[in-house]
Amino acid sequence: MSCGTAKTLAEKQQDALVIKGKVESFSFRYNANIALAEGKTIHLNHSYNLTVSKDTVRAFLPFYGRMYSAPIGSTENGIKFTSTDFEYQVVTGKRPGEWVVSIKTADTGGSISLLLNVFENGTAQLSVTDPKRAPISFDGYIE
Repeated sequence: MSCGTAKTLAEKQQDALVIKGKVESFSFRYNANIALAEGKTIHLNHSYNLTVSKDTVRAFLPFYGRMYSAPIGSTENGIKFTSTDFEYQVVTGKRPGEWVVSIKTADTGGSISLLLNVFENGTAQLSVTDPKRAPISFDGYIE
């Protein structure tokens, strides 16, 4: 038995409209709670996120995996950047209630590609491709 109430169909539809509006208006925050790197699942207990607005993309995400190139003397291992020069595209996903958001930065010292699969219930999967690092994925939700 659980203590809680199930959402009605109307509430679920309203939630889906809110998520769709955030994604299509370039105004949302993605919170990561699981990192998937090199076959390992890492549960995150910190507020790692990706914030998107019309003029800025900010990433504060951890990184686990192989780095192909790193700045000398750097102690910064995460995926942390602020971009104001980026391409943003939203398309409908393969399944009903799914949107695919593609973001490609041009001012982060190398083009970083972010692919975010967003579902109508607010959950989302983020894949990060950076030419300086091995690919990494995250599971989380849209706030």
